[in-house]
Amino acid sequence: MPPPDTSASNEDPAYALELLNSAHLVDASQWDQLLAAQSQPTPFMRHAYLAAMETSESACADTGWTPVFCLLKKNGVLEAACALYAKNHSYGEYVFDWAWADAYQRHGLQYYPKGVLAVPFTPVPGSRLLAKNERVRTLLLNGVIDWAREAGLSSIHMLFAADEDLRAAQDLGLMLRHTVQFHWHNRHPQTDAPFNSFDEFLASLNQEKRKKIRQERRRVHDAGVTFDIIEGKNIGDADWDFFYACYERTYLEHGNAPYLTRAFFEHMQRDMPENWVLFVANQNGRRIAASLIAVQYSVAYGRYWGALERVDNLHFETCYYQPLEWCIARGVQRFEGGAQGQHKMARALMPVQTSSAHWLAHPGFAEAVERFLEREGQGIAQYMDELHERSPFKQPN
Repeated sequence: MPPPDTSASNEDPAYALELLNSAHLVDASQWDQLLAAQSQPTPFMRHAYLAAMETSESACADTGWTPVFCLLKKNGVLEAACALYAKNHSYGEYVFDWAWADAYQRHGLQYYPKGVLAVPFTPVPGSRLLAKNERVRTLLLNGVIDWAREAGLSSIHMLFAADEDLRAAQDLGLMLRHTVQFHWHNRHPQTDAPFNSFDEFLASLNQEKRKKIRQERRRVHDAGVTFDIIEGKNIGDADWDFFYACYERTYLEHGNAPYLTRAFFEHMQRDMPENWVLFVANQNGRRIAASLIAVQYSVAYGRYWGALERVDNLHFETCYYQPLEWCIARGVQRFEGGAQGQHKMARALMPVQTSSAHWLAHPGFAEAVERFLEREGQGIAQYMDELHERSPFKQPN
C-alpha cells in the first residue's frame, strides 16, 4: 500500500507532512544529520542501513514491510522525520502482538495492515522520531497517526523507542508497553571505573559465576578453538561469505529462512564497513563459526551469529566472551545483547527495561489493550525486581 506523495498539513498549518515510499527518495545527509542530533542514535537508523534493508529486498513490500518515510517540513526545511512500515504480519518485530491480531480476527475485524515505527528485524533501543525539538517531535507523531487513521491502518506501534519519543507518545495518549533486555556495562560495580582486563571483569563476579565462565572458556580452548577478530574495512569478501553461510545455517536449522539476504550484508560492507566487527572461530585449521557485532558511539551491539560445527559452549565464547574482551580492550562503554535471554545474566549482562508505544484506532480494543498492558506492566516490574536480586556481581562487604 504505497503512500501518497504528501499528506494534508497536520494541526499546525506552518508544517507539512511529506510521505515517501522509498528511502532512496530521502536526502541521506539531512536524515543522518537529524539522527546525529538525537539523544540515542544508533547505526541501525542511519540512512544507509534503512536503504540497504529495502534495496536488498530484506524489508520491502514483497516481504510485508512497505516503507513509508515521513518527513515533517516547515517552509520546505526538514524539521523531523521517521521510518514507518505498513505491515501485513507481525514477524521480525520482537514486541509480540499476535494475540491482539487474533482477537481482532475473532471479532471479525482486520488487524492488518498496521504501522510500525521500527528498524526491521532489529530489537535495539534508540531514537525513532528524529526531530529538531520536542514540539516538532510531537507534531510528527501526531501527523503519522492522522495519516494512519485516514489510510485505514488498525494501529501504530513505535518499538524500542528512546525516552523523548515515549514522552511525545504519552503526550498524545499512546499506551506504553515494557519489555526486558540484557546489557553489559563496562564499569566496575564497586568503583564505577571501566574494567582494565577481562580478568578484572571476572574478579568482579561472585565465585559461582566466575567459575562457570572460566569452565566454559576452558572447554572451548581445550577443543582447539582459536579466534580471529576482523574489524571494519578489513572484513573482506571471503569473510562476509563465511559469516553469511554461518548465519543462514543457523536460521535453516530452526526451520526458517533468514530475514536478511546476502545482498544486505554486501551493502553493509560497501556503505557502513566501519560499523562492524567480525569474530571468527577456527578449529583444526578451518573456520567453524562467526558472530557479527555492530559498533558506534562507544556502544557495541550483539547482532548475528552462526556455526557450521558444534562445540560445547562455542556460542557463549563467540557471542559474549570474545566481544566483551574486545569491548574492554577498546574502551567500549556498553554491549547490548539483544532481545530476551535471561541466561545472559550469568555472563553479567544486566536487565534493562525497554519500551514501546501503541495507538489503536478501534476504541473498544484500545481500552482492552490498555487494561492488558497495565497487568503486563506490573508483571514486568516484578520480574525486573526479581532479576536484580540475582545479580552475578559480588556483594559489597
